[in-house]
Amino acid sequence: MVSRPLITVLGASGFIGSHVVAELSGRPVRLRAVARRPTVPAGLGRSVADVETRAVDLSRPGALAEAVAGSDAVVHLVAHLDGAGAWRAADGDSAAERLNTGLVQELADALRPTPATGRPPAVVLFASTATTTPDPTTGTGRAATTGLGPATTGLAPANAAPAPASTAPATPYERQKAAAERILADATAAGELCGVSLRLPTVFGPATAPAVDRGVVSAMARRALDGEPITMWHDGTVRRDLLYVRDAATAFTAALDHARTLAGRHWSVGSGHATPLGDVFRALAATVASRTGGPPVPVRRVEPPAFASAADFRDVRTDPAPFGSATGWAPRVPLREALDRTVAALAGPHGKDLL
Repeated sequence: MVSRPLITVLGASGFIGSHVVAELSGRPVRLRAVARRPTVPAGLGRSVADVETRAVDLSRPGALAEAVAGSDAVVHLVAHLDGAGAWRAADGDSAAERLNTGLVQELADALRPTPATGRPPAVVLFASTATTTPDPTTGTGRAATTGLGPATTGLAPANAAPAPASTAPATPYERQKAAAERILADATAAGELCGVSLRLPTVFGPATAPAVDRGVVSAMARRALDGEPITMWHDGTVRRDLLYVRDAATAFTAALDHARTLAGRHWSVGSGHATPLGDVFRALAATVASRTGGPPVPVRRVEPPAFASAADFRDVRTDPAPFGSATGWAPRVPLREALDRTVAALAGPHGKDLL
């Protein structure tokens, strides 16, 4: 009897991770869900997969190697969050650098095959950020548009266009993600693993327990539900690609299915549409009002806080067409429907049924 492949999800109790686990639970695989909290994501009671959950502190020496031992594929969704649950990293923040970059190096070291095993290189999927590549047309870093990165291995499609040249990532977070991408690309070129980086835009939507979506869309939806104004740090013309969380999760499962084709590159994943945030927030206010029966809360501009960075004022666009051509993936949930599902989940106990 052929053994089921072992897929390990790191960050399994997180916002995206819990949705990826839910998607993979419907497959005939061995699924190892690794997280800091000893919790089982919702919905696994109906799982087709053989599910194992592990509560692991990945900062402990040797913990990562133990967590991924024997894995055929690893989905790396561990994120550094500060005390307020934000992803921002400051220069010199060793904890952020270790989680965003160092953990990827440890993962590459842990999965390096030995001649005695005779196993093919393990697949590693890494959640990167769409803001890693600034706008190549302006050199200003105003808009991230890259669809895919240059090939570093013969496993990638021969006819794929290389990414345009661009300026360096602007923030510590972006630099750490870019460094992690390079580690995976180098390890793939060396034949040590099959690494794929997915560059994600802003991901939002209902959270699967025990996760919480701390992103800007859900944060502003909570404000509107509390009757408070929606605030933004600019005039509302800054554009963002917004991706529904379930579509993000299916991008990872599609990448698993086509990992050998995608290997050694970074791939842009998103809706392909950049919407002004002012329009998004006004639509969000109207969606909340339709549920509460009151008038839409105002959308106001406020002074940005001291920790705001240049990344907060950039347009972010994605071109998911190359990834879609390689995998057949496409986002399924339109923005308005995604906003409605998000508000419904936050507004009442039955919102989870709309996931």
